[in-house]
Amino acid sequence: MHATDPHFFGYGSLVNRRTHVYGGARPAVAEGWRRVWRHTALRPFAILTAVPAPGTRIEGLVAAVPGADWAALDEREFAYDRVLTADVSHDLAPPPEVAIYTIPEDKHPPAPEPTAILLSYLDVVVQGYLREFGEAGVARFFETTDGWEAPVLQDRADPAYPRAQPLTPQELALVDHWLDRLACPLLQA
Repeated sequence: MHATDPHFFGYGSLVNRRTHVYGGARPAVAEGWRRVWRHTALRPFAILTAVPAPGTRIEGLVAAVPGADWAALDEREFAYDRVLTADVSHDLAPPPEVAIYTIPEDKHPPAPEPTAILLSYLDVVVQGYLREFGEAGVARFFETTDGWEAPVLQDRADPAYPRAQPLTPQELALVDHWLDRLACPLLQA
């Protein structure tokens, strides 16, 4: 890793360090962004994305992309556009170039009806936020994400998310607490 390496800002599963190999990740805040569950015909499940939203901020991690070798990360985030943003606060000096992955609303054809949020994916995201920002950070994640009216597919027994992680009973209870609090409809896999 070099001081001139570009960085990405992760705001979903990339906050969970167990899901990637990018070392040196550190907490950061993206100003003017908000998360939303996007429903496209491209995938059978809802996709978490960040969208421009003046006056809003989301927490996440920044991490270097050594040698600007974006190939693996771009493949992982194939449904997204990688865009540079100057609106990320962090403690890196000198400040590196930072990209965020986003799905513009008109990028993909919309799904004919809302698609389900994978619980195995949501578990990974919440686990990452809990480990990086504590329970208050988990609360901020749910509060700065739109689209909780979508159904949540209960796939914990047979995770459909390829980077699913084991969660402790306390982590599972925290996810379930928020789903109950938001009255998210649950579907059995």
